[in-house]
Amino acid sequence: MRWDELTWTEIPEVLAGSGHAAILPVGATEQHGPHLACGVDSVVAERLCLAVAGATRVPMLPTLAYGCSLGHSRRWPGTLALTPMLLIQLVEQVGEWAYHAGVRRLFIVNGHVTNAAPLRCALEMLRSRFDDLMVALLNTATLSERVRAFHAADAADWHANDAETSLMMAVAPQQVRPDRLGQGDDPDRTGGCVFSHPVNRTSANGTTGLPSLASEEKGRQWFDWMVEDLSALVRRGTVERPPLDASYFEPVADCRH
Repeated sequence: MRWDELTWTEIPEVLAGSGHAAILPVGATEQHGPHLACGVDSVVAERLCLAVAGATRVPMLPTLAYGCSLGHSRRWPGTLALTPMLLIQLVEQVGEWAYHAGVRRLFIVNGHVTNAAPLRCALEMLRSRFDDLMVALLNTATLSERVRAFHAADAADWHANDAETSLMMAVAPQQVRPDRLGQGDDPDRTGGCVFSHPVNRTSANGTTGLPSLASEEKGRQWFDWMVEDLSALVRRGTVERPPLDASYFEPVADCRH
């Protein structure tokens, strides 16, 4: 179900079987404290989407591993960020090419919090250009109430915390440094703030939360929840139709009669 492993002769059949749907994982490459590698957001998004693609038979487009990570500043090396405008344009162009390949339902699955605004803009651009393209933006950390709850349990402004560390222990343990988990703990200092401050002004080490609480067992359970909940959303989306069939390209009825 990986788009990049299909031939052009196979893609039409796969799309026909999926409701002409495809999944686009979007992550980031950015520092994740002293205990996690910089690919966390992309790895979690890709592993999640790959599992969901296998469960739903909806193909997964290649992962975008760069995101809007400007807020992580240059204090810690490792972050490679795109501007919001560039991310909008990148996703818009990927969506355009996917549309011309036959995709009519695009699930954008976002693994990085501050990608959300540019991705929403890309959604607006795509659906305004292609009247019969449906686009969904789904954030990995807020797929459901149970997923939201474990992500924010130790930090409302979570980053490289118990949740992310546990998930990485389960899906990519080679990217976790177990001997540094205790060095990663750093409290959430954003409560009560009026402004949205960059990470170098809210965290001492690039972490927000308590990675020392992490475990592989929790990560496996939480990852399974994410797969279940995203799969349910994708399955619903593959058969969903707009509430009204009318297109603004169709003639408008004369209101005088």
